[in-house]
Amino acid sequence: MYSVQDFFDEHEKNLELEILTGKAGLKRAIRVPEVQRPGLSLTGYLRHFASKRILIFGKVEIFFLRDLDVKTRIERLKGILTKETPAVMVSRSYRPPKELVSICEEEGIPLLRSSMTTMDLVIKMTFLLSEEFAPSTTCHGTLVEAFGVGMMIQGDSSVGKSEAALGLIERGHRLISDDIVRVKVREGSYLEGSGPELTRHLMEIRGIGIINVAHLYGAVCVRDVKSLDLVVKLEAWDDRHFYDRVGLDEKFCDILGINVPFHILPLKPGRDVVLLLETIALNHRLKEMGYHSAKEFNVKLLDTIAKRQSQGRSLREASKKDKN
Repeated sequence: MYSVQDFFDEHEKNLELEILTGKAGLKRAIRVPEVQRPGLSLTGYLRHFASKRILIFGKVEIFFLRDLDVKTRIERLKGILTKETPAVMVSRSYRPPKELVSICEEEGIPLLRSSMTTMDLVIKMTFLLSEEFAPSTTCHGTLVEAFGVGMMIQGDSSVGKSEAALGLIERGHRLISDDIVRVKVREGSYLEGSGPELTRHLMEIRGIGIINVAHLYGAVCVRDVKSLDLVVKLEAWDDRHFYDRVGLDEKFCDILGINVPFHILPLKPGRDVVLLLETIALNHRLKEMGYHSAKEFNVKLLDTIAKRQSQGRSLREASKKDKN
């Protein structure tokens, strides 16, 4: 449960917040990633009022309330301040009407104030709440950035994920997270991966132990977050398994409802895993730019076959004419 207290602790400085009253209600849950200015609701029209949103009182709302008589002011405020209201915020460091303060105190609704302008506060809070409520999951793997491509390396335990990532780092690529990758949906269209604070910039290498990549290779070899562009699964080579040799059939895996390009990379002695991972990353960039090597080869192959079939027909027709 994400509470008003959690939001205040995380963004107090960023949003320039202070608590005016209603501290007893700081444990109230924020259930929707949206904020609302009361606006028309202050006139008494409550038919479509969303009571679960955080309310923001700006200049218009404050001055409108001041123009009302005390009885009407109390009536209108009680109509929008309910048990479901997570919190109330006042922008521009305005002093809220005493009726608003007393109702929030009675109902246990946190009343906060910010020095930010109303629109800036609405925009920032909407963004921050959207980030907090974005669908997320945790994946087992190692997330690296190679040639600007966010690549998550997966596979069975001890298959060599961390060693492959370490080889990429040695060649100048970056580590985002080892072993545990936190994945979130951003803007509803792409995925972003990061690592837990506890293990940030750390890797576990069997036989060596825990190493700090930032200390060994420099701060340039680590990142905190990166878009998740593709997934590569490492597995031991199996002669009974058919591995794609052309690449026409593109595979995808579903993560939080978003299709991510997926590759299976078989391992056996003598294969340069790091080089192959770099090649996958570069090939992915080419595909994003509209160059698909396998499809181009397929087109050339079909053209060549068609030409040879045409030449064969021409030869057969010429042979028939000679016989006649």
